[in-house]
Amino acid sequence: MSEQQLTHIDDKGDVRMVDVSEKADTQRVAVAEGFISMRRETLDLIVEGRAAKGDVLACARVAGIMAAKQTSSLIPMCHPLNITKAKVECTPVGPGARDDGRTGIHVLATTGVTGKTGIEMEALTAAGVACLTVYDMCKAVDRGMEIGEIRLLRKEGGKTGLWERDPEKS
Repeated sequence: MSEQQLTHIDDKGDVRMVDVSEKADTQRVAVAEGFISMRRETLDLIVEGRAAKGDVLACARVAGIMAAKQTSSLIPMCHPLNITKAKVECTPVGPGARDDGRTGIHVLATTGVTGKTGIEMEALTAAGVACLTVYDMCKAVDRGMEIGEIRLLRKEGGKTGLWERDPEKS
């Protein structure tokens, strides 16, 4: 295939689930990130464990892992995968720690599988749902929180091998 094609579109332009039955099983890993920015007071509430709904970061980690396992139920053309790894890390980021000066939570999601198709959507879904969970648990005190920067950082395995985001172009 010399030119890139959308794999979920057939020759007639109809959507389809890609047939992966002939592909070899390989070990695949994907890493995605997200960021939820918030007021400093909201971050302090989270870090100090004073949120009314409980441990925000623990809940976000669990929600992200659960979301990774449910990706094929949410994204129509995703294959159900027997995930072998799902890890979500939530790191508080205070003022001055980022070049843009924003305060919030950085989410890093890592997913893995041994299978015939990639695991990128599971990592992206985990990062997004972890950020959404932080929003849900803290919206009563900060409706102005913003979720962004949900993006793939790295994928490895399969026919295309290793892909990493160029930090200079991010």
